[in-house]
Amino acid sequence: MIKSLDEILEKVKYLPKNTIAVAQAADHDILSVANIALEKGISNFIFVGNPDTIRKYISEGNYKLEKVPIVEAFDDKACAIMAVELVTSGKAQMPMKGLLSTATFMRAVLDKEKGLRTGSLISQITITDKIDGTGLNFITDCAMNINPTLEDKISIVNNAVYLARKFGYDCPKVAMLTALETVNPNMQETLDAAALSKMNDRGQIKNCIVDGPFALDNAISRTSAEHKGVTGPVAGMADILAVSDIRMGNVLHKAITYFAQKRIGSVIIGTSSPLVMTSRSDSVEDKLISIAASSYLSSQS
Repeated sequence: MIKSLDEILEKVKYLPKNTIAVAQAADHDILSVANIALEKGISNFIFVGNPDTIRKYISEGNYKLEKVPIVEAFDDKACAIMAVELVTSGKAQMPMKGLLSTATFMRAVLDKEKGLRTGSLISQITITDKIDGTGLNFITDCAMNINPTLEDKISIVNNAVYLARKFGYDCPKVAMLTALETVNPNMQETLDAAALSKMNDRGQIKNCIVDGPFALDNAISRTSAEHKGVTGPVAGMADILAVSDIRMGNVLHKAITYFAQKRIGSVIIGTSSPLVMTSRSDSVEDKLISIAASSYLSSQS
């Protein structure tokens, strides 16, 4: 079982190197993290974009990236399409969003004829170190699904369980997060949490333990769970934190980064290969963790 972000960064060095196709790579943050990833032996790259502009940025930043192949494409749409095509043709193992909009990148990913669709729901998972240092927390979905239905939440949980199991969590503990730890008929998310818990009891959601609803404190803190009388195998010990909607997920993701000053990685699954799709505001270190986590997942598939 992988117990820390540092362990992900270390383990991926000794696995076969994945090649990442970066759409619109002419960006100093992107090139900086690619430079570090190459130096650390985490992954290889193909840059997609205007070759002259990319080479100019490489020279300006004094990056050791002269040997990285560059595939010519000029506008954002063409760059996204080409990055996906490099994956579908087997020349790369996953695409990465560079300096272009998420919408443009995802249109290429989701193209029915040439994209990376599988028929599964696509969801995002934030990875960070647990507060007690005993492992990783997988938080989902913080970026893709705005207001998931009960059916969507089943898929989101299954995606997160799939990822956690690849990282060695054979039977991850899943906490369905809401604003409180009791069922309230006026709050649909608490009803969904209770339904998902019962579905897990009856074997409809497998390879994990699902419980809820939980508030954040009693999902991750045994002390808080004990004080509030919240019991069960997930209480205070959750591996996966399944948020009720993107509002909760987005705020939690950013609070971890900015208030808690903790490192995070992000993985997007549900496609035929992982997607590396970091935020422009993510630090270089967090981008590196996302690359390492996605590369590790790809190597285990």
